[in-house]
Amino acid sequence: MTARLALYWAPEVADPLHAAASRWLGRDAETGATFPQEPLPGLDIGEITADPRNYGFHATLKPPFRLATSYEAARAEAAALAARTAPFQLPPLTVMDLGGFLALRESEPCPALQAFADSCVAALDAHRAPPTEAELARRRPERLSESQRAMLSRWGYPYVFAEWQFHLTLSRRLSAEEKAVVMPAAQRAVGEVAARPRVVRELCLFTQVAPGAPFLIAERLPLGG
Repeated sequence: MTARLALYWAPEVADPLHAAASRWLGRDAETGATFPQEPLPGLDIGEITADPRNYGFHATLKPPFRLATSYEAARAEAAALAARTAPFQLPPLTVMDLGGFLALRESEPCPALQAFADSCVAALDAHRAPPTEAELARRRPERLSESQRAMLSRWGYPYVFAEWQFHLTLSRRLSAEEKAVVMPAAQRAVGEVAARPRVVRELCLFTQVAPGAPFLIAERLPLGG
């Protein structure tokens, strides 16, 4: 089975951030619709946003994984997790440089957000098929820290639990010259709506039907708590 499932947070459809970020990336992960993007002087905005566009605008909670069980079984586990998780306030988001990538990040620590991500990683892990040797090699374990290698071995991904950082990716890695153009454009496109207060009320199930295919939102599961 080559299809993959992921647990992500994405803004609600009615949240202005959903529309603004979809237009920045050039694709709506809810509907699959594509949009023309505002050009950037001297740069190819389509190329710069190609990777995050394919994954859809999101923050990773449990990284994409191939299923060891079935979608129905994993979906039931995710729905149970959502039902026992109380909605919570998300701090204002701001455009930041994350190791050369542009991303929206929370403006202050949010313990409820960390706990939510940790729960998603652990609760769905019985449904995750182990990564192949090739998939592990693509993570370049020789470049990872000891803690990250341990996470990769146990959870199939190096950036979970203490290594996790909430972020919604807006670009590929940029040079300093590219960042000088792209950063202000991203701030104009999404900065104002990202800074508005919002409540996390949903857990999003994203699916990818085959390697390289775009991720789409399969379901939005309401938080209960």
